[in-house]
Amino acid sequence: MGRILIIDDEPGIRLFFSDVLTEQGYRVSEAPSGAVALKLLSREPFDMVIMDIDLRSENGPRLLERLVAEYPRLPIIVCSTSCSFADDPLAQLAKSSIVKSCDPGELLREIRRILSDQPTMAR
Repeated sequence: MGRILIIDDEPGIRLFFSDVLTEQGYRVSEAPSGAVALKLLSREPFDMVIMDIDLRSENGPRLLERLVAEYPRLPIIVCSTSCSFADDPLAQLAKSSIVKSCDPGELLREIRRILSDQPTMAR
């Protein structure tokens, strides 16, 4: 299964996503910030990034732009608590955007769809 990096400043969200994805057979790493995520990405390959666009301590859209520039083949799913982000031009940089939910079904469908179209270790 794929290797996924979760970037979210909320520990509960990271744990929830990590548990759901691990149960599905994915190998998951977690980053509470963009700085930690960039360190992890520089050290090991990932098949996908799932990131919160509303990071409190930093500029999530700027991090998204940096990830796309430095890892152009790495698919990114952007999560937001607001459905309005999907209309933001920055959302087009990501492979997909979803609204955070306690139902992981949409996230799992998007991961499967994207990874089925990607070569492994897209980094």
